[in-house]
Amino acid sequence: MYSMTGYGKGVAKADGKTVTVEIKTVNHRYLDLGLKMPRNFIFLEDAVKKAIASAISRGHADVFVTYEKDGVADGAFTFDGELAKNYLAVARKLAECTGVEDDLTLKSLVKVPDLIKREQPVDDEEQLKALTLEALRVALEGLKAMRSHEGVSLCEDISQKLCNIERSLAVIKENAPKVVINYKAGLEARIAEVLEPSKVDMQRLATEVALYADHCAIDEEITRLTAHIAHMRKLLAQNEPVGRKMDFLVQELNRETNTIGSKANDMTITSEVLAIKNEIEKIREQSANIE
Repeated sequence: MYSMTGYGKGVAKADGKTVTVEIKTVNHRYLDLGLKMPRNFIFLEDAVKKAIASAISRGHADVFVTYEKDGVADGAFTFDGELAKNYLAVARKLAECTGVEDDLTLKSLVKVPDLIKREQPVDDEEQLKALTLEALRVALEGLKAMRSHEGVSLCEDISQKLCNIERSLAVIKENAPKVVINYKAGLEARIAEVLEPSKVDMQRLATEVALYADHCAIDEEITRLTAHIAHMRKLLAQNEPVGRKMDFLVQELNRETNTIGSKANDMTITSEVLAIKNEIEKIREQSANIE
């Protein structure tokens, strides 16, 4: 099981070129990618997205790609000879027309705009792709390791909360049969306060108790809640994305717990229902960060 929060960094080098990839992820309902890379890397956008999508299925990921080259490989200087000749010719004519001494030197000539340029070498796109994907592979390995480590912590925490729910559910199961017994005893006591025992309609009393027993029966809800807990434990043991399944299961846990609370008119059961709902809410918060 993996958390959706993590960080990974990868570096790949060759021929004085260095590509660094950093990935930072947080929880998100779907896979959402934000890429930041140099302009000359735009052609790699689809390949990077596919590589990330094959490694993680859910979460918001910020991906940063940086590129560095050694100064030796920055390119050579060239000059525009025609521009230099034209500039000198015009300067000499200007000197003749104005009578100003021609003191033009090479030092002043090289300051002419666009006369000397640096030719940037064209990067090998295949090499850039190989370096980027290698750096990305290392970054994803680090990311998954961190997400796996946090996933283990989340799994342990949720498992403990399921144990707490089971303890509360055991108390509810123990007290559920007492609800009807206590209701019958209370009803008989109230009737006895206003009627003589000989005037009590036992058949009607039995019918009333039976209707109440049917209304407050929670055996089915307890059974379903127990099954949901078992299913949740199975999800925790799986080594694949289970976040969406857990989201749905948390809703079912809440549904059955609410039904128990509404049907069982008993203070002890109500207290345990509140405790269960508290644990379910914590599980919901944790499962929101599971891939």
